[in-house]
Amino acid sequence: MKKLMLLSVAGMLVITSCVSKKDYMALEEQQKETQDLLNSATVKLNSCLSDKAASMARVEAMKEQLEDLRKSNQDLIDTKGNLTTLTQKGAENLEKSLESLKEKDLKISRLQDALTKKDSVTLAIVTSLKKAVGIDDPDIEVNVEKGVVFISIADKLLFKSGSYNVTSKAKDVLAKVAKVIQSKPDFEAMIEGHTDSQTYSKGVLIDNWDLSVKRSTSIIRVLQELGVNPGQLIAAGRSSYVPLADNDTAENRATNRRTRVVVLPKIDQFYEMIEQEMKNLSAEN
Repeated sequence: MKKLMLLSVAGMLVITSCVSKKDYMALEEQQKETQDLLNSATVKLNSCLSDKAASMARVEAMKEQLEDLRKSNQDLIDTKGNLTTLTQKGAENLEKSLESLKEKDLKISRLQDALTKKDSVTLAIVTSLKKAVGIDDPDIEVNVEKGVVFISIADKLLFKSGSYNVTSKAKDVLAKVAKVIQSKPDFEAMIEGHTDSQTYSKGVLIDNWDLSVKRSTSIIRVLQELGVNPGQLIAAGRSSYVPLADNDTAENRATNRRTRVVVLPKIDQFYEMIEQEMKNLSAEN
């Protein structure tokens, strides 16, 4: 641009010296038009450069947006994959939980069946005992406590006062009890002796503990003589410590003097039954 201006000036000097005034004026007007065109071109060039810079800035911004969109898209893909994995794991865990619940329900069902079977046997024993010993006798009580069958017999039917020798009348009652025990070989019979609170001591008997146990063993010997398997029998004495009534009257003390025949399943067989059920469940799984 500077060279062009110098040439124009030189030309004007030459023209001034060589051409007429009219020609000089024409050349000067032409030089002005050329300068205007140059100025206009310069403005347009600067505008184009500015537009180019703005376009480049927009391109860079769009590139950054494109990169952000690509990253967001990849994050969504990764998240979808993670969700799919979590969903699969959740489904597997849920299935395992359901299987575990099914196993527990099956175990509970098996145990309930076992308890129902035990309750059925208990009911059958109660019915047999009531028929055998005579439920109408007020001195003989057949009952069930917490799934255990027992016969409570007043001492006046079994012993004389202060004695542990079984009366002949008691043998008739015990013969009926022996028959029921013999019909249940998988059960045990615990003979519990109970006394009142009045202290008793005579001969080999030191206190009510001795009397309650002695009465228990005397009944056990009679039952054994009547054919009951001694392996089913258990001797137990409770002295006066499990009374049915206060020992404040003669009638209440008579109530507390009693013998209980407790009929119950053998504990080892019960646990064997539970263990067998557990083995069956394990084998099925």
